[in-house]
Amino acid sequence: MAATEARLLREPPVFRRDVAVHAWIGVKALSDAGDALWTIALAWTAVQVASPAVAGLIVAAGTVPRAVILLFGGVIADRADARRVMILFNALRVVVLVAVALWVLAATPSVAVLLLAAIAFGVCDAFYEPSAGTIARQLVRPSDLPSYSAVAQTASRLGSMAGAAIGGILVAHLGLSGSASVNALTFTLVVAFIVIWLRPRFALARTDRDSTLRGIARGFAHLRQAPTTRTLVIALSGLNLAVGPAVGIGMALRAHDQAWGAQALGLFEALLGLGAALGAVAVARWRPRREAYAGFWALVVQGAGIVALGLGPLWSVAAASFVIGTTAGYASVLLSSTFAATVDTAYLGRMSSITRLGDDCLMPLAMAGFGALASATALWVPFALYGAAMAAIMIVPLRNRTFRELSLRTPV
Repeated sequence: MAATEARLLREPPVFRRDVAVHAWIGVKALSDAGDALWTIALAWTAVQVASPAVAGLIVAAGTVPRAVILLFGGVIADRADARRVMILFNALRVVVLVAVALWVLAATPSVAVLLLAAIAFGVCDAFYEPSAGTIARQLVRPSDLPSYSAVAQTASRLGSMAGAAIGGILVAHLGLSGSASVNALTFTLVVAFIVIWLRPRFALARTDRDSTLRGIARGFAHLRQAPTTRTLVIALSGLNLAVGPAVGIGMALRAHDQAWGAQALGLFEALLGLGAALGAVAVARWRPRREAYAGFWALVVQGAGIVALGLGPLWSVAAASFVIGTTAGYASVLLSSTFAATVDTAYLGRMSSITRLGDDCLMPLAMAGFGALASATALWVPFALYGAAMAAIMIVPLRNRTFRELSLRTPV
């Protein structure tokens, strides 16, 4: 599989002693904190200068260009040096943030400026994320990918939580300009770290430099030719479509329907985040022998948790929130590391972009479908259907012999 296609450039140290990788994880978490802070500032400023409908459009504006451009970003990720792509688009993010900060200092924030900033970030994300998705495979051995993913995802979640908590305070005192400046500083630190310290240990296979459209077509053709990769991509593309609506709008509907109040929704969200962090940490401490098999079984349990969200009293919904968070963190680490270790490295960027495309294109439909079912039927029905769909989808990979036997502790 793909691990044989990555050429060793220099021997990585043992993961627990890999100072460079640990530092990269810390810098990336700091950047995630800056992103969360910026998101809060953008949303808050939008509701101050526009109607609720327009504010919603501003916040979501980046998703459309990201969805359109993601596949092109995947082709670039499989052709170009990932470090250079990451440096370029992080630098462009700094330019956008500095421009917003200077504009807001000179004039009142406007809908046009906020829209342009959100769209620019969406474009940068579309090119940056596929290349960034390949960097783990370039830094650590396949056998260390679960440990890397566990620590990186935990740090990222903690960074985002801290950034969100600080974001409201910062925008209240420094406004959009101050928030944009702080996030620009975090991206500057990321650029500096990549330029000075981040050096790949593995060289990934590069794809031919055909036309971009032909490169995209070859990516989809690869899915037909690689059944294991196809199963992984389909499974990973559809995971959030079941759990996203249940926790995104479903928990709020339950809290409102039962008159539990906003504090109950806050409790559910906190337990979800806590469970996700603990689930990721659990992989680093108690790693299963067959990573993919354990990850898919965790998502079967998550399906049951989604069903439980629609039933029972407050304490059972709180428990279900914790279970969903724990299984999400646990499965995400195991399946993302399996994905990075087993996908042909010449197609890793394109496969990453396809999995992200599922969320960007289909999540609005999944959200709308959940809301429509909740309006037309009893509230427990969409939870039951979405949870059952999650568990049913997992039957395909769990019956796959490759995933039942695959272990990243041995060469893949």
